[in-house]
Amino acid sequence: MKDSKKILVTGGAGFIGFHLSKRLIKEGYEVIGLDSINNYYDTNLKKARLKILNETKGSYNFVKHDISRTSTIDLLKEINPSFIVNLAANAGVRYSIQNPRIYVKNNIYGFLNILEAAKEINLENLVYASTSSVYGANTDYPFSEKKGVDHPLQFYAVTKRTNELMAHSYASLFNIKSTGLRFFTVYGPWGRPDMALFLFTKNILKNKPIKIFNNGDHLRDFTYVDDIVDGIHRAIFNLNYEDKNWDSKKPDPSSSYAPFRIFNIGASDPVQLMDYVKEIENNLGIEAIKEFHPLQPGDVKATTADITNIQTQLGYAPSTNIKTGVKNFVEWYREYYQV
Repeated sequence: MKDSKKILVTGGAGFIGFHLSKRLIKEGYEVIGLDSINNYYDTNLKKARLKILNETKGSYNFVKHDISRTSTIDLLKEINPSFIVNLAANAGVRYSIQNPRIYVKNNIYGFLNILEAAKEINLENLVYASTSSVYGANTDYPFSEKKGVDHPLQFYAVTKRTNELMAHSYASLFNIKSTGLRFFTVYGPWGRPDMALFLFTKNILKNKPIKIFNNGDHLRDFTYVDDIVDGIHRAIFNLNYEDKNWDSKKPDPSSSYAPFRIFNIGASDPVQLMDYVKEIENNLGIEAIKEFHPLQPGDVKATTADITNIQTQLGYAPSTNIKTGVKNFVEWYREYYQV
């Protein structure tokens, strides 16, 4: 008999995958983590996360694997999970401009392998990471899943939007239940070293300048990682996909006649970038040396999430503001790096 408590988390050594896996292990699920441990950023950080997961009381197994390999299909069939959460991907806006082929390999081929495996696993639900970057040139705030996303500003967004379209086709053809989650600027302890909070904290402590793009005129829907994990958790076990009101003449992009959903996960409380920097300075007790630069290619000036759908359908309620979230990150950073 299939174990309905077995959950596969791809990107399991990553920032969000680590936090999600830790929660699921503690709740008594059998968690299998997959990750290629690539060198996009410091592999020691990934290994340190895995060490904690391995030491967490419960059931956890880790497999080092690259999901872009065709052997992924057989591996997933062998694991035979009831749920898959796909967090394995190349992230980062600017890196995708310089290295688009890597994004095709990992974000598109990798996801295709997961969908192909899902056809033969009898999966209860597939949850996968998308991104707020898909909103691209849209300036109709707050961003809603019910609006179009056909004007991406960089290739990372293209690959994630492609994942959403792929998921819908497999939901329609093979009845594979899938939920795409558009994350809004995730931050918190154990975060990625290429993200603003990490870079700013590191440089301020070393008395080095921090680069502030668009001359600081950025608005971001910073979302604390625990709130993101709560949204993912709710999505995993939401198996009610019926949308009786879906109208093919006025199609809602966030749902379908097929078992398919897309949700924003954000704080829905956008913050000015300079206020975010000030919060970091307050926690470090150091004023940053600031270098102001123009808007970078692929960047958007503002992000803010309409979270009505996930609130009403899944009961999602973000609870961590930047004052608490930045404080938690700085405390973790000082402890981890002994500074």
